[in-house]
Amino acid sequence: MFRTDLLKGKKALITGGGTGLGKSIGRRYMELGAELVICGRRKEVLEETAEELRKELGGKVSIFSCDVRDSAAIDTMMTEIWKTGPLDILVNNAAGNFIARAEKLSARAFDAVVNIVLHGAAYCTLAAGRRWIEAGHKGSVLSIVTTAAMTGSAFTMASAAAKAGVIAMTKSLAVEWGPKGVRLVAVAPGLFPTEGAWDRLYPAGSQVQAQELGVPARRYGQHIELANLCSYLVSDEAAYITGESVIIDGGRWMQYVGGPSNRAMQDWTDEQWDAMRK
Repeated sequence: MFRTDLLKGKKALITGGGTGLGKSIGRRYMELGAELVICGRRKEVLEETAEELRKELGGKVSIFSCDVRDSAAIDTMMTEIWKTGPLDILVNNAAGNFIARAEKLSARAFDAVVNIVLHGAAYCTLAAGRRWIEAGHKGSVLSIVTTAAMTGSAFTMASAAAKAGVIAMTKSLAVEWGPKGVRLVAVAPGLFPTEGAWDRLYPAGSQVQAQELGVPARRYGQHIELANLCSYLVSDEAAYITGESVIIDGGRWMQYVGGPSNRAMQDWTDEQWDAMRK
């Protein structure tokens, strides 16, 4: 889809880059020529991913064991990264989420999600942004959000609220930092299965129909589709796009906004439509 040097000469940091969507995005960035930096809380996972990507792609991968909830740790990590040259791309991917009834949610449980999703994204963005601005260096921030930030989401209220904050941050800083050469964008993925998180959010018995039937495109997303979008948005080819949140979900969010009552009609036979007309 892209020329192979699309991100050549760029250094990209992906938070939560050792697993799942972050790992898939990092792999694609390396394929397109970027130098990769990944961070997360589990050093052994980061090391395993870094070694896998080096063997597979032959590029440069650095790792940092860092908790994005800790602003001091973020600042230390950024200082270390900058010692070998500035970042060009920051991907706020680290997240935490689980299903729970809101009235049973403790303050500690709420904080566990918001501190990673909103505070973590803000700490990383501000740490990179101030360095870019001080040095007069152009940079791009891409944050992984969710359509629940726009529609709300029962039983994952904390994540929806936190991601809505990330979208507001994206729009706010796109205006404030635009004159300084810093772009901010967001991507809201739909159903892209990942190991572990998928089972926590969609446990057995939680769905009344197969998940993909709730998507107009009638399938799950493929990681490469998301990674390609994330590659374009941080590249110089997208230099005039800022403050936007791009949805990639096969039309799922629009179906639910339209109301679940019309979902079954998409699969009606001609006979059922004839009966309705009569």
